Amino acid sequence: MFTLEDLEAAAGLVHSVISPTPQINWPLLAERAGCTVWVKHENHTPIGAFKVRGGLTYLDALTRSGETFSGLISATRGNHGQSLPFACRRYGVPIAILAPHGNSTEKNRAMRALGAELIEHGRDFDEARVEAGRLAEERGLRFVPAFHPWLVKGVATYALELYRAVADLDTVYVPIGMGSGICGLILTRDLLGLKTKVVGVVSAHANAFARSFEAGAVVETASAETFADGMAVRVPMMESLEIVRAGADRVVEVTDDEVADAMRAYYTDTHNLAEGAGAAPLAALLKERERMQGREVAVVLSGGNVDREVFRTVLSGRTPSLPLAA
Repeated sequence: MFTLEDLEAAAGLVHSVISPTPQINWPLLAERAGCTVWVKHENHTPIGAFKVRGGLTYLDALTRSGETFSGLISATRGNHGQSLPFACRRYGVPIAILAPHGNSTEKNRAMRALGAELIEHGRDFDEARVEAGRLAEERGLRFVPAFHPWLVKGVATYALELYRAVADLDTVYVPIGMGSGICGLILTRDLLGLKTKVVGVVSAHANAFARSFEAGAVVETASAETFADGMAVRVPMMESLEIVRAGADRVVEVTDDEVADAMRAYYTDTHNLAEGAGAAPLAALLKERERMQGREVAVVLSGGNVDREVFRTVLSGRTPSLPLAA
């Protein structure tokens, strides 16, 4: 998909706009998990999520391609939908974003503030995605999928930072939505010739990717009912599935209760905000605590964009229920 030279160039582009994010070894998390725990803090980017990297490389590649277009359109549950307008604003490109009804109100506000035309449609991400494709044809816009080589190359720059900062990682846990984050980890590991195991994490309530990983083919689910909206996907993409099946050690399912516990652990042990998908890797590590005893482990805190009311519920010791918004 890209070479190490390509990845180095992407890192240069990304770092010209945003600073590398830290990876921190938190002692209290180590006590909790029974192993060394490095947190890759992608919640520390200008949009509070790792996706910002992919938006920058996508817009750079698109403008260099010479393709003519009047604007872009995409679908999201929030972080991809912030990444693209963040980059589009730098390049002077208009963009429309489709989000499902009941999406995070604070993520919606952030997308609008970055300049996106926000259109609410459908009951979940996959219905919004289909409508975005239809509107792309109707309006003559370029549709941006949630998984694309240009996006993955940018996202992979966080993996390059992590692997070069921490030697001899045994395992990295990373959430799976449409797959750019985990694919970036796998492809970068292979380019660097490392032996680090990559473990994907999905919601037990939105486990289409886990089922697909096991089956070796795309398996759709009827629903994706989880408050961890970054993992709420019913229809995986074959392109990412193939990379994950070839390069991931396993895929772990975590419940909403386990995710809420991990969000509380992040706040208690590090005083960092983690949205549901961002906390899922820690939830999976804690679920596999006995298996990982004494090892050098990293977890990707891929986003901190949690709505205030949702986080208030979590801190009260409860698990948010659906629907989260009207």
